[in-house]
Amino acid sequence: MTVLDRRLMRDEKIKQLKEGRSVYAESPEFIRLIKRGIEKEKLSVTFENTNGGCWFIPNEKE
Repeated sequence: MTVLDRRLMRDEKIKQLKEGRSVYAESPEFIRLIKRGIEKEKLSVTFENTNGGCWFIPNEKE
């Protein structure tokens, strides 16, 4: 997998979060990329770490 592929995958996960859907990532590098994307977009997201990866759950809008 190339760096470009990871960025495209990250962008797709960020898009899903913006639509209010939860996403999951397994690799520490991909989790880091998603977290940076979340910070850049200023999204309100809850992180739930598991033994196998991390869930990103969008917080409901008030």
